Amino acid sequence: MDALSDDEETLFVGTAEAEHVEMYLKAIWHIKERGEDVKISTIAKMLNVRQPSVVQMLKKLNSKNLVNYNKAGVKLTEDGERIGASMMRNSRLLEVLMDSALKVEIDEEMVCGIEHHMKKQFTDALCTMLNHPRKCPHDHEIPMGECCKAA
Repeated sequence: MDALSDDEETLFVGTAEAEHVEMYLKAIWHIKERGEDVKISTIAKMLNVRQPSVVQMLKKLNSKNLVNYNKAGVKLTEDGERIGASMMRNSRLLEVLMDSALKVEIDEEMVCGIEHHMKKQFTDALCTMLNHPRKCPHDHEIPMGECCKAA
């Protein structure tokens, strides 16, 4: 295979599977943040999917050690918690960017499309540029990053 020259553009093709996993972890994190019990019906309603789909995904997340899923309920593992918090941080920082810096209407579909592709370096740079906001425009806490602790 030929190496790409500097002026050739490469296209990134992400996996829908990874984004799907992140959406579930984000939903569970958000439900927990609201102080509610994490129920299959609540996840299904939030993600607009059927309950059997939620059960199937929870089993998959359990096997990947991202959640503890059993008769007692659903609980994020340390890795699941980290990914869920990261996704919430990404989306809430994007909301601050749109609302405060760009002065455009918050577009949740766009936020959802971008949040999965943000690397830590980008997120920290965005957070720093926005002066480490603690709340999003909807008045929800923004999980702190290492850049916030250093500031």
